[in-house]
Amino acid sequence: GERSRLPESLRRAMQSAEALTAKNEGLVLCICLSYGGRQDITRAAQELCRLVQDGKLKPEQVTEKLLAERLSTHVSTAAVGEPDLLIRTSGEQRLSNFLLWECAYAELYFTERCWPEFDRGDWDAAMLYYASRQRRYGKRNGD
Repeated sequence: GERSRLPESLRRAMQSAEALTAKNEGLVLCICLSYGGRQDITRAAQELCRLVQDGKLKPEQVTEKLLAERLSTHVSTAAVGEPDLLIRTSGEQRLSNFLLWECAYAELYFTERCWPEFDRGDWDAAMLYYASRQRRYGKRNGD
């Protein structure tokens, strides 16, 4: 997200956490703050429009892949992939402008628990839910 909009103390804490976990392997937990999916898609589309306007790109050359490469999340999704599971806390059953492009095929898990109280039991429940899902990536049963 837009880290410049966050308090300096939080930015320092984030940098410290990233440095401490930089070499970790396995499960990756992504937390988005000060980020909006619509704004990200709009900015990427504007960038592609400028390339078309400048004659550097033809409209028919604009693809999903090209747009995805211009999203601000491209660097992180290139490293860890698109989300397999989106856990939505606080009882809300909406995406709330979160990773709109990237969550196209993510499984969605909703919990009443608020983020600060989300604990190991909640995590285990989300993992059991995810394990019960049949990943189809946009296809229907029988496709």
